[in-house]
Amino acid sequence: MAKNNSMIRIVDELPDIKISKEPEDLLCYGFDASRIEGHARAVIWPRTTKDVVRVMQYAYQNEVPVVPRGAGTGMTGGAIPLNRAMVMSFEKMNKLVELDTNNLNVIVEPGLINGRLQRDLEHLGFFYPPDPASMNFCTIGGNVAENAGGPRALKYGVTKDYVMELEAVLPNGDVITTGVRTSKGVVGYDLARLLTGSEGTLAVITKIRLRILPLPEEVITLLAMFDNLEASGKTVSKIIGAKIMPRTLEFMDREAITAVERYKAVGMPKDVEALLLIELDGHPSAITKQAEKIAEICESLNADIKIAEDSSAREKLWEARRAISPALYNLYPEKINEDIVVPRDKIPEMLKGLRKLAEESGISIVNFGHAGDGNIHVNIMADKNDAEKYKKAKALVKDIFSMTLSLGGTISGEHGIGMTKAPYLSMELKKNEIDIMKGIKNLFDPKAILNPGKIFA
Repeated sequence: MAKNNSMIRIVDELPDIKISKEPEDLLCYGFDASRIEGHARAVIWPRTTKDVVRVMQYAYQNEVPVVPRGAGTGMTGGAIPLNRAMVMSFEKMNKLVELDTNNLNVIVEPGLINGRLQRDLEHLGFFYPPDPASMNFCTIGGNVAENAGGPRALKYGVTKDYVMELEAVLPNGDVITTGVRTSKGVVGYDLARLLTGSEGTLAVITKIRLRILPLPEEVITLLAMFDNLEASGKTVSKIIGAKIMPRTLEFMDREAITAVERYKAVGMPKDVEALLLIELDGHPSAITKQAEKIAEICESLNADIKIAEDSSAREKLWEARRAISPALYNLYPEKINEDIVVPRDKIPEMLKGLRKLAEESGISIVNFGHAGDGNIHVNIMADKNDAEKYKKAKALVKDIFSMTLSLGGTISGEHGIGMTKAPYLSMELKKNEIDIMKGIKNLFDPKAILNPGKIFA
């Protein structure tokens, strides 16, 4: 009865905001790409900042937890409703509000799909560099919450490097605007930087000003194929050591290539140990010389090189890259996915260690990712139906994180902490550092109603 009364009350107090407690809505908004399932109290679809303010005021006064949600593409359970939280979905706040070409920035609402922004800007001769593999589905608000990266992060950086200004609603309903609309600004603490990557635990982001760039003149895409896994890792360091900065330098191992071809045949080579997808952009004459130098480096390590002849061939290669995650889920729906990062020159050692773990455990480990910045997506292929094997696979996570940290790396490059990595937080951070973060959380959210159960186990 209390549950029903609570729902009747919020519907009565917020009559002009779309709210649902239908079982199908609660089910659909109760899980994300992590495959973890939660149980929402209700689903709310705000259309304006004022709607968000009213929802948060109600939640604060009644101590009802709220989970902000983009498209649910997060991999660590960040959008899972815990403690019978209300899910606040931003899919109806999806506008490109303002395009300022003179100052190279845009204002967008949090529910705008990354890929839609990319297409709209490219049509006008501009681009927004952060390009997660899920860019055709994920939202800008979710990208900001997780500080998402993508293949182009090697040259252009991640989401935090493009967030200029944020409008956000605090747990008590107060609205703040933080950051600047200028290219420089150092007045006070950088709260925009703090909110970026905070996983929806500090404030609800309602508007985002992003820096954009002019489209590069030309793009060259190369595919380097290796019959030796470690050679592919060495190539990455050699390319950067040659003072060449590709815009992408992506890595796929043999198992990832095979999975893609089984899932969606795009003509990838099946008889290689690893491949690198390398892309350069800039002035045609400059990147042509760089492409020639990269080809020399790859060939010195016995790689075969192919160059995409046109935009159609280029898109086919990227289609294969973006198909890896769904391909692997198609094989093992319960696979364990981690996104560790190591220094570039430690990639060969990390890949060697991962292969050794796979051989010793008898569990397949599939690797791909952004080799240019050391970000490797490690996929432990296990099925929950085999309880013993799955338990063994879960135990490998700690071994992988230990190896990562011993090489000077970090346990999360772009997926955040959410729920799945929370038990391992203390492996990387000291107690006093975690206590400071908890203090910041308490300052913003003293009633602990905003995305509870995330980051801190």
